[in-house]
Amino acid sequence: MKKQIFSIILLLSVFAVQATVKTKSIYRSTNDRIKNTFFDIRDYGAKGDGKTLNTKAFQNAIDACNKAGGGTVLVTGGKFLTGTIFFRSNVCLQINAGAVLLGSANIKDYPNNTDRHMYRGEAEMDRCLIVASDVKNISITGTGKIDGQGKLFPNAGDPQENRPKILRFLNSTNIRLRDITIESPASWTTEWRYCNDIVVDGITIFSQANWNGDGLDFDGCTDVRVSNSSFDTSDDSICLQTSMIDKPSKNVVITNCVFSSKWAGIRIGLLSRGNFENIVVTNCIFNNHSDSGLKIQMCEGGEMKNMIFSNLVMKNVPRPVFMTFTKQNAWVDANNEDRPMKTMTNIQFNNIIVETDARGKDCAFVFTGLPGHPIENITLNNIQAVFPGGGTIADSKNILKEFTSAQLDGRWPEYFEFKNTVPAFGLYMRHVKGVRLINTEFTTIAKDERPAVVLIDVVK
Repeated sequence: MKKQIFSIILLLSVFAVQATVKTKSIYRSTNDRIKNTFFDIRDYGAKGDGKTLNTKAFQNAIDACNKAGGGTVLVTGGKFLTGTIFFRSNVCLQINAGAVLLGSANIKDYPNNTDRHMYRGEAEMDRCLIVASDVKNISITGTGKIDGQGKLFPNAGDPQENRPKILRFLNSTNIRLRDITIESPASWTTEWRYCNDIVVDGITIFSQANWNGDGLDFDGCTDVRVSNSSFDTSDDSICLQTSMIDKPSKNVVITNCVFSSKWAGIRIGLLSRGNFENIVVTNCIFNNHSDSGLKIQMCEGGEMKNMIFSNLVMKNVPRPVFMTFTKQNAWVDANNEDRPMKTMTNIQFNNIIVETDARGKDCAFVFTGLPGHPIENITLNNIQAVFPGGGTIADSKNILKEFTSAQLDGRWPEYFEFKNTVPAFGLYMRHVKGVRLINTEFTTIAKDERPAVVLIDVVK
């Protein structure tokens, strides 16, 4: 009996040793997988002192991550200064809480091989801090920060007066930007060109350090979802554009965002050689804009259709909607080409509350096409707008300049190009075909002697 008990105890001891060995083996294997998945830039020589230039360390970590088949490049534990870095496929750049990816303040750290800006006359925005070209399955995430140090540009002695963007994505797919804070770009915060399958969620953008401080600029992108984000910008917070005829802006959803801007909250068009189609903006708040909440402009021959803007609140936004259908060349390679005017149609504005009390009498919903080229099929449903008022009888007789190419004379079709205050305190429409106003009300705080609505060349 004692021999049997001893044998059982011995057998159990062997099992325990085997289990311990197996557990240790699994532990080592897991650690190896973690090590092979995360690429800490500090392991590649980066120093988070805010002074050491870490461009090579960043690039080496990204390249190693890509070569290993993908993983996460980790930025943690300091302020890491860098010049231009290039993304690779299957790489996640994770910037942890308290960490900062700090853009160099020296333009010499930004090479001129990062593609170019698509607007004419603005080559100073060609350079960029982070570039992703012809890649897939990439992301930037984390609750840390990217700081472009935009106040330090343009550099003294730089004859081109370069002001680099922070992020540029080109011809890429499956891109994710989550939770990150991006601040102080020297020009645009981000540029997304000819990309597909984009998710931007939970980010914060502060771009008041310099002029042209756009937030998100999508050019010829499809399947775009922007949500739960906050913008405080010196220029348009979000732009949808099309610089190539065969690259549409299509299937775009913007929801649950808050905008503050020295210009527009959302601009669609201006750079508009391709089509815009299937765009939805909903559940957003617009605060303290200098120009417009929604700025929608066809200029260069594309077609615009099927867009819905709903459940919006606008506070101190002088023009909740500013929509123009004109001819104007914005594209960088345009050579006074005569682009066709196609259609701008099927656009709805639903459930919008406007309260503007501090922007003077240049406040109204404004829609203007051209003779023979009207904006078509516009619906304003359940709109309640309160404007400052103060317009006079003389203002009610104002005749506004037409936005033809000749009268614009190379300038953008901006509100101030009218050269006069609109002759209505609520809604001004010119050259529009097919309008529905449902449960829509315009009122003013101060007395206004203009009519609430003025329609010129508007037909049902």
